[in-house]
Amino acid sequence: MGSQQLSIYSIAAHRGFADALAAGLVPRYHQDGYGLARLTLLLPGRRAIRTMTEAFTRLMGDEGRTGLLLPRMAVIGDIDLDETLGPLLDPIGEGADIPPAADPTRRWLRLAELLSAAMERAGMQIPVASALLRQAREIGRAMDRLLVEGIGPEELLGERVLDIVGELSEHWKQNLHLFATVQALWLAELQERGETDTPARRNALFDHAARRWRETPPASPIVAAGITSASPAIAGLLRAIAGLPNGAVVLPDLDLSLDDEVWDALGRAGIGAEPGDAPLGAGDAVTHPQYHLKLLLNRMGVARGEVRNWHRRGASAAPPERSRALSSLFLPPKESASWVDLPPERRRLSGVRLMETARPEHEAQSIALLIREALETPERRVALVTPDRGLAGRVIAHLKRWNIQADDSAGRPMPHTTAGRMALLLAEILATRASPVPLVAALSHPLAGGTGDDRGTWLRNLRRFEKLLRGPRIDTGLMPIRAQLEKHARDRGSTRLLDWWEASVEPVIEPLVALGEHEVVDMAEALSAIATAGEALCDMRIWAEADGRALSAALETLRSAAREVPTALAPAEVSLVLRDAIDTISVRPPYGGHPRIAIYGLIEARMSRADLVICGGLTENSWPQPPARDPLVAPAVMRALGVPGGDFRIGLSAHDLAAALGAPEVVLSYARKDASGPAIASRFVLRVRAMLGELLEKHMEREIPALAEQMDFAQPVPPHPQPEPMPSAVQRKVDISATALDRLRSDPYQFYASHIMRLKGLDSIDEEPTPAWRGSAVHTILEDWYKKHDAAPGALVPLAEERLRELSGHPFMRGLWQPRLLAALEWLDAETQALRAEGREIAVVEQSGRITVKGVEISARADRIDRLANGDLAIVDYKTGHPPRASEVAAGYALQLGTTGVIAAHEGFEGLRGEPTHFEYWSLGRDRKTGEFGYRDEPILEGRKKSGILREAFLTESERLLHDALDRWIVGEEPFTARLNPDLPGYNDYDQLMRLDEWQGRGSPEGEAG
Repeated sequence: MGSQQLSIYSIAAHRGFADALAAGLVPRYHQDGYGLARLTLLLPGRRAIRTMTEAFTRLMGDEGRTGLLLPRMAVIGDIDLDETLGPLLDPIGEGADIPPAADPTRRWLRLAELLSAAMERAGMQIPVASALLRQAREIGRAMDRLLVEGIGPEELLGERVLDIVGELSEHWKQNLHLFATVQALWLAELQERGETDTPARRNALFDHAARRWRETPPASPIVAAGITSASPAIAGLLRAIAGLPNGAVVLPDLDLSLDDEVWDALGRAGIGAEPGDAPLGAGDAVTHPQYHLKLLLNRMGVARGEVRNWHRRGASAAPPERSRALSSLFLPPKESASWVDLPPERRRLSGVRLMETARPEHEAQSIALLIREALETPERRVALVTPDRGLAGRVIAHLKRWNIQADDSAGRPMPHTTAGRMALLLAEILATRASPVPLVAALSHPLAGGTGDDRGTWLRNLRRFEKLLRGPRIDTGLMPIRAQLEKHARDRGSTRLLDWWEASVEPVIEPLVALGEHEVVDMAEALSAIATAGEALCDMRIWAEADGRALSAALETLRSAAREVPTALAPAEVSLVLRDAIDTISVRPPYGGHPRIAIYGLIEARMSRADLVICGGLTENSWPQPPARDPLVAPAVMRALGVPGGDFRIGLSAHDLAAALGAPEVVLSYARKDASGPAIASRFVLRVRAMLGELLEKHMEREIPALAEQMDFAQPVPPHPQPEPMPSAVQRKVDISATALDRLRSDPYQFYASHIMRLKGLDSIDEEPTPAWRGSAVHTILEDWYKKHDAAPGALVPLAEERLRELSGHPFMRGLWQPRLLAALEWLDAETQALRAEGREIAVVEQSGRITVKGVEISARADRIDRLANGDLAIVDYKTGHPPRASEVAAGYALQLGTTGVIAAHEGFEGLRGEPTHFEYWSLGRDRKTGEFGYRDEPILEGRKKSGILREAFLTESERLLHDALDRWIVGEEPFTARLNPDLPGYNDYDQLMRLDEWQGRGSPEGEAG
């Protein structure tokens, strides 16, 4: 058998792998009456089975066949370990003593336990459980990489590794020792349990199958096609298949025209120059698209000269010149100097276009236009290949403009699916003890609340409930929510919302919140609670679709493993661990998209073919993606062991691009910017541009990006003028408060929107305490202090602490604002007691007063009014921040003190008589002079002050400004012009309504002032 010629073939990129393979298999293995049924076709992944089925179907249509029995197609392996190598060989070799595979989820949890024990033994700090599980996952991946390469734990102590360890930094040594310790503990446990790791079991199955087939060749033919995994076990199996009388190995795009010098320049690729040398050299060209194929051939023990060209080509083949150009395109850096001497016909990439766009949205729109254009040609197939799932999603969305449904065959990560989002929201409810944001998000989830009329009733109740939760958070847990609902029921005289909560929501959420109150929770118990809550909230619909079924399987697998390996988590870690666990699961769409459109990831695109292939997202860090580094085993150690490093995947990305470039028409698309800023075009694109040279402009696609820009282009419109609404006399005549008067004079448009149009902004859910909220909270505390404690010395701070615990559980308030407020309240208490000692008494606290001027009611709520020893009044206005400047008061933009004084002077406050002579801001902010919290300030022009109003003129000036405002806007005819005060603080609720950004600074008074 050793002298028999090996049956190894290569299908060039331009021939179209799947179609060419089908075209060659049918005449070679077809048998009358059986078709291809006796052929076993080993393929790299499950997606390849679908691709080959479609290729056979197209071939039958082209040849006019009415039917064909297809071969037995099975998955054997794939380059990416995440795309499982497949269970093909499990039933082969009856009597083979191969232990069963260990459950990977149980292994993940158990490795975390072993890692914790190893770190404790080494005196290292043990991280929290979620971080420990992430490290355990990395350890498992590193172990799998070594097992796939057939490297045992003893080789970590081999001479090649020991020679390197001494040169490593201390953290690499520590990590390597930790990895070896955990691996040894795990392997000992596997031996005790009679199990083996999945890659080790597959290697044993491959070795057993290769040995058996060499000893007893099967009667039926076996063909391995498209398999490029270079692991030693698979290489041995492929070598055995190539030597079978009825066997063959078909490789994708092995460049047989590449010069021998260039082939040798790729490096050792698994074969050291001398015995004992490392199998991979430091100078190996691992980023070259042919490197992994050279590594596979070397491990098979096959020379490139033994590989023959496949004898057929696909129906959608590209010109043969394409493969020669691709061979030149991917030359190693040194050899690429020959581009200078290449004649134009050797550099021409006929049918290949480059499309440069401005930004990702522009790129997606342009790609959608290319697809739409391609569909105009009957039977034309188009494929988008991109590693950027965000780009794929945007293209799918743009295609819906023309009612074209396209599916992303790479699938969506489980957390992005409907069922996955619900599970994570429920986990966040557990982690945060029903924090408002995840609670409302879960209750408004599309699956929650039933269907039909039940869903409508649910949403109506939810809208009312959501409005109750807007504003700063009261506190975590269900009790504060219930208190709000009970208060709402008393205020409205209806228990409808409370009944909905008690019947439909609280019983579902309560078990999750109860778990969240524990210091640690058992993972299995938490997952059971999440699954139960999901069913109660969504019925069985949560498991009904493909994403729900995948979620159910994932939860059950994780829960079973957690029961066998008890894992304790802090409540806040449950959502993190669940996300990590399901993030690796992709949910692929069922059939149903447009039959001539395919959207692939790089793995799914292998072996596929279309008439037009669009390669999207060709920027650095996307295609190719940055090489991943193993955090535990140093790259030098991996290289010494013969394990390809992270750069190896760049070569695979290059090979994926080379395969895509074999299509009849190809568009290479990239954007100049990405979401984070300017983007660098992929190194592959730069190579194409450099090799084309003066031919580049002929290959640039300019029309489609320009058309994409025009599709959503809107003619420029004149800048919006500064708003100046003119309501009628009846609409104008509204009552005014002292605070509204300030708004009227500084920004009449705000007054118009809030008091005439009656538009109010909605608070956000669980928002940070706003200045207005903080001011209201302080007023409530001070009112209680005055009215219930008679402003007793030393009672203010304890009262504030108690009230703040009741008012808000927001971490910003408790951690940052509360300590500052308490320090300021200490000052306020001391200041009040000092003034009392001088004969000043508190006369009015949080009392409303009003007068009528020109038929308009003017009102004010006085924070506090003191009576001085001489009988005069002091108007006090509390500010949680810095008070208005004296210049703003003098200009009439801050009249609250003066207006309150005017009402007091006209005896507008019940039971209060006296002449206001002092007008004080009591600020709880930091004094710029002393740096302490709390100070008093008067906007009075006296002493060394350069702005303000004279004390004796303060009331008369305030009354004049009040009458002026009434005459101009309330009983007058002046427009409510936006932003009269150029110094008005930044964003407010009505800036968008007044379209501020469209006119500010464009000849407006504010712009001129600025």
